[in-house]
Amino acid sequence: MIMKKRGKFLSVLAGLIFVGALAATASARELEPVVTTAWLEKNLDKVIVLDVRKVEEYRGGHIPGAVNVAYGSWAIKRGELLNELPADDDLRDVLGSAGIEPASKVVVVGKTATPADRVDATRVAWTLIYAGVSEVSLLSGGYDKWVADGKAVSTEAVRPRAKDYRGRFHKDLVVTKAAVAAALGKGVIVDVRERDFYEGKKKLPFVERLGHIKGAVSLPTSTMYEADGTYKAKDALAALAAAAVGADRDREIILYCDTGKFCTAWWFMMRELLGYKNVKVYDGSMMEWAKDPAAPMEP
Repeated sequence: MIMKKRGKFLSVLAGLIFVGALAATASARELEPVVTTAWLEKNLDKVIVLDVRKVEEYRGGHIPGAVNVAYGSWAIKRGELLNELPADDDLRDVLGSAGIEPASKVVVVGKTATPADRVDATRVAWTLIYAGVSEVSLLSGGYDKWVADGKAVSTEAVRPRAKDYRGRFHKDLVVTKAAVAAALGKGVIVDVRERDFYEGKKKLPFVERLGHIKGAVSLPTSTMYEADGTYKAKDALAALAAAAVGADRDREIILYCDTGKFCTAWWFMMRELLGYKNVKVYDGSMMEWAKDPAAPMEP
């Protein structure tokens, strides 16, 4: 009887230790996924501010201490496909030259003037996480909000000390066309383009066919922003996401757009802010999918 009670006690203790470990893991992130200009102003000495605007824009004025690595270093053209991941070695070189290590705390800053500008930062943030950087955040409203709020601006270029980047790449965060085809009818496939594109009323010139991947649900990227380019509150984002993909945080979710850039915005919010655990990006997106006449689409 004593041995039986002792075994039960040890079992409960092990369960508590396991739960504690999960809680520790969940709280391991020191930075909030989305930060404000007020927070960043007070914490510039604790983070690497990564400015992904063009070099001439950076030279014209930037957040004090920010490092500039323009968007084009993070997303390349491969064959006919746009916005693809660089080769692993090239990406390591980009990270190392920026002084970024796996344990770095990075806040990504871009522009918010246009819809495409807004997702430069999220695509880079996704790439950093893919490459193994553990703490990556976005500045809500980007550099435009920083200036609008009257924060200090510098024109002094920052030359970071190069590092030897040794992070472990998370290959499971990106899926191929074959993986998307295998997920049809099983996982949740999310089209983040605007409704006219989802409904087959419009398409970009480099996308071969109108419509969306068969069975995909619609969750436009534009719905996550306020008018000034800042992100909506967490509760509002959670409601939008749940309405499209449901509340199951473990179910596989695959996001796509036209080239794999816009879909990183909802990927970041779902995984980093809202707690969805199995969220992936289809990097080839419609540019690749629609080119294959056998790839099922609707309407």
